[in-house]
Amino acid sequence: MSTSIPGPDGQLRCRWCASAPEFLAYHDTEWGFPVEDDHRLFEKLSLEGFQSGLSWRTILAKRENFRAAFKGFDFDKVARFAERDVERLLADAGIVRHRGKIEAVINNARRARELVKKEGSLAAFIWRHEPASEPVKPQAASTSAESIALSKELKKLGWAFVGPTTVYAFMQAMGLVNDHAEDCVLRAKVAKARKRFARPGR
Repeated sequence: MSTSIPGPDGQLRCRWCASAPEFLAYHDTEWGFPVEDDHRLFEKLSLEGFQSGLSWRTILAKRENFRAAFKGFDFDKVARFAERDVERLLADAGIVRHRGKIEAVINNARRARELVKKEGSLAAFIWRHEPASEPVKPQAASTSAESIALSKELKKLGWAFVGPTTVYAFMQAMGLVNDHAEDCVLRAKVAKARKRFARPGR
């Protein structure tokens, strides 16, 4: 099966973005473009954790609710959440009400603060794991040597819900790899954005 499909404008795009109406804008404006903002990186890692066992469509539809519930994914604020906040979130129908995943975000916020003290920024730590070269076959894998390494490091530092597959999906979305299909109209745009991008901590 082809990895691309014509979009509304007739130009080819990654096949997955046609599977739900809300995916097109996400694909065209976000997915694969490099990100250095710590809060956006933390948000995406958190949402990928929530997606575990669910579809990205479910999470994307609730993203604004998640942002409101978790204070814009400002990990300094989330790190101060207490048990009453866990109970509040478990009662919030606008998000995925899973105690383990909610507690993981709070735990990871505390670990993120520790990382920032040590590394200067979450971005500097994350971008150290950018692959040295682009994937030979975009979208062909669900993990990579780099996502396995980053997952191991995060787990060693006490992070939760950061398995290699979750981390690889995060790396795809945040622009650490350009996994747009070879004939996708966005692949060249993402490649240009990645070329111009100033890697944090370098």
